[in-house]
Amino acid sequence: METFILKIYRGTPQKQYWEEFELQRRPYLNITAALMEIQKNPINRKNEKVDPVVWEQGCLEEVCGSCSMLINGVPMQSCVVLIDQLVAATGNPTITLAPFTKFPLIRDLIVNRDVMFDNLKKVRAWIEVDDYLDRGFGPKIDPSLQEARYILSTCITCGCCTEACPQINNHSKFIGPAPISQVRLFNVHPVGQITARERLRPLMEEGGVTDCGNAQNCVQVCPKNIPLTESIALMGRKVAVQGLKDLFSLPDSEE
Repeated sequence: METFILKIYRGTPQKQYWEEFELQRRPYLNITAALMEIQKNPINRKNEKVDPVVWEQGCLEEVCGSCSMLINGVPMQSCVVLIDQLVAATGNPTITLAPFTKFPLIRDLIVNRDVMFDNLKKVRAWIEVDDYLDRGFGPKIDPSLQEARYILSTCITCGCCTEACPQINNHSKFIGPAPISQVRLFNVHPVGQITARERLRPLMEEGGVTDCGNAQNCVQVCPKNIPLTESIALMGRKVAVQGLKDLFSLPDSEE
């Protein structure tokens, strides 16, 4: 049977190294399943028994975002990437796997993505619901707005957009594309509009929306095809308006 090679960048923050594993190809085998094969039998190409490779996984259907990694240098979800497709596309039986570089490394392919969740807290990426259940049905939402909000709501906080963004590095405080898009999602909700300015103001600070360099890498790698650059442009305009309101102490009803 034909084989392929997983070349994995392994290790801890103190020491990283490449290690290769040779596996048999079979139809519909994806990266996650291949890693499971290594986990069951962690023998590398040197015929050495090694520690099993560690990585994150959850839903196995591109919903949880936990299995994000660099596959042949591209941020992807390992649960949906098929070995046969990769080999056919590159003509190379060797596939490289590496952890994301924009998040602190824990071990092997696992990184700490807490910064993404902290940024969601910073922009208050939720709808206030205290006492709302006692007020009956919520406001009706136009179907066209529902459709626009739905695609924004599919964000799985996988970190692919963060990994691909050149503005996110050790010398930048840029909040990243995903939190900015989530501000758009919650600010167009009838209830979310009440606290819209509280979400916009973090985007006016250092690391906010003006730090975007418009590379547009984020929209290219988003597994959910979220219009991230559209959200960034729209939030840039909203931030400018909010800045004028704050400057002249205008109420939110005045544009």
